[in-house]
Amino acid sequence: MRAAFFLTMIGICLASAPARADEPLFGYIYTTDTLPKGKTEVEQWATLREGRSQGDFHLLQTRTEISHGVTDNFQLSGYVNAAWADAKGNTPSGETAPPEVFADFAADPNGRFRKTRFESVSLEGLYRISSPYTSGVGVALYLEPSIGPRTRELEARLIVQKNFLDDRLVFAANATLGYEWRKLQGDPGADPASVDYVTHWDKETDVNFGLAGSYRFTSNWSLGAELQNEREWAGLDPFKASNRTNLAWYAGPTIHYGGRHMFATFTTLFQLPWAQDYANPAADNFIVNGITNADDFEKYRFRLKIGYYF
Repeated sequence: MRAAFFLTMIGICLASAPARADEPLFGYIYTTDTLPKGKTEVEQWATLREGRSQGDFHLLQTRTEISHGVTDNFQLSGYVNAAWADAKGNTPSGETAPPEVFADFAADPNGRFRKTRFESVSLEGLYRISSPYTSGVGVALYLEPSIGPRTRELEARLIVQKNFLDDRLVFAANATLGYEWRKLQGDPGADPASVDYVTHWDKETDVNFGLAGSYRFTSNWSLGAELQNEREWAGLDPFKASNRTNLAWYAGPTIHYGGRHMFATFTTLFQLPWAQDYANPAADNFIVNGITNADDFEKYRFRLKIGYYF
């Protein structure tokens, strides 16, 4: 929690600098805004994922981004992604297990797991089909492939945005489809005839739905809220019900300060007690008091984005 306090203080201090409103308004939900043609932005993300129903769990993921407006409606971005984890006794059974981004590392079930890693590099394309400032409703498409030493990801997103009250009130909705491949070590305790017994590429599909609203209550400052519904499948077929593994909900507030050359956005999300574990029987599943403790979920998420425009 000390890291969460540190991120909060950075956000407050940077947002206190004199500046003028701009985007992004949300930590997790994308809007259809793109950089004007020829403009460039550098952005730093820090996402702290904190707490399980038991034990210690801390996961910090960082993204360093540079974006460029190719046209007024098409933006290209590149990312470098890194992660740090510290966990002990973080499963319902009391054993230690690494978070998903470290799933290829072995962990002592009775010890502390602590690792830092370079995760991947990503390329993002964002194309705005219509603008909420000129067409009433904004629509954009987003595609992001990522590649790392032991991970591959491909994420596609549909973004819809509607503005009210002379653009002071903004609503955005996202539908996201993500495919993930992670190269995992063989499990000597698994069935020798199974794929888990040898080193293999584990496949997963994520389908997320997000809704957010933000109101600019004074010059440069906006306050809002975000809601996320996250669903996971084993394998690459999200239409195969028998492959469903997890479902979770997150919600929380977001605050944004934007200026002529910089912005800061800080979002806090809390997992809601509506999770489902489809992959395990009730006696062995990862749900405690409605909260899932599966390897890609935690109780709290804190995200800080800081950007500078050229």
